[in-house]
Amino acid sequence: MASLRVKSEKAIEIVMILCSLVSVLTTIGIILVLSVDAFKFFNEVSIFSFLTDTQWTPLFEDKHFGILSLLSGTLLTTFIAVLMAVPLGITIAVYLNEYASKRFTSIVKPILEVLAAIPTVVYGFFALQFVTPMLQKIIPGLSGFNALSPGLVMGIMIIPYITSLSEDALRAVPRSLREASYGLGANRFQTAFRVIVPAANSGIIVSVILAISRALGETMIVAIAAGQEPKLTFNPLESVETITTYIVQVSMGDVPQDSLEYRTIFAAGITLFIFTFLLNNISYWIRKKYSQRYE
Repeated sequence: MASLRVKSEKAIEIVMILCSLVSVLTTIGIILVLSVDAFKFFNEVSIFSFLTDTQWTPLFEDKHFGILSLLSGTLLTTFIAVLMAVPLGITIAVYLNEYASKRFTSIVKPILEVLAAIPTVVYGFFALQFVTPMLQKIIPGLSGFNALSPGLVMGIMIIPYITSLSEDALRAVPRSLREASYGLGANRFQTAFRVIVPAANSGIIVSVILAISRALGETMIVAIAAGQEPKLTFNPLESVETITTYIVQVSMGDVPQDSLEYRTIFAAGITLFIFTFLLNNISYWIRKKYSQRYE
């Protein structure tokens, strides 16, 4: 009987190890796929030109391979999304945790999380058909394709990520801190924003970084509503092209595989991968640092 129990536990352990290896091997496979073709690309195009050229026209006769044009569009839409989502998401999290009743929170929080389950193509058409016309009434002369509209809609999309994770971090703050704050004469608002939020800042920062990573990798919203004009600009009223949008454009099948033009998607993809990889590692470092501090 004991032998059978040991064997079953060993089998469960092996299955768990194999499941853990799936994610590791998948990551390694993604890195290898991107690296092989990116290496071939950089054999023909210098890394210096890739990082400093301000034009991105690999599909034109006059070819330029400056990733800055795509990177600026990606960062611009992400910045708009974060600028909208962070204050709203944190405020909603504070309200649900400190002000709302448990019954109200149990109803509203799942509804907010439904926003994360809506297909991004729906968000894209919402940005193009509703948000952009509304902005055109406020901002005369605004182009039908611009960075502002998809940026705002991306902000709506990532609010659940910030709200949910931040609310969990706020809920983990010990009750004694609240009671001590009230005992010193602080009101509810002062307690929430001067005591509870600073105490939960590690979890809030991690939620923001993960939301930024999500916004950086967004494809359909910017593909539908931002336009496909790669230009080095930080004007939200102009049309832009992001890294993900360009990858979709080239992957449609019109560009011959194993050509220099086709390999540009791997160079752009590994650039985006490096950005998200760094952000995820920063969030892990922050979480580890603060967890060690409070142990």
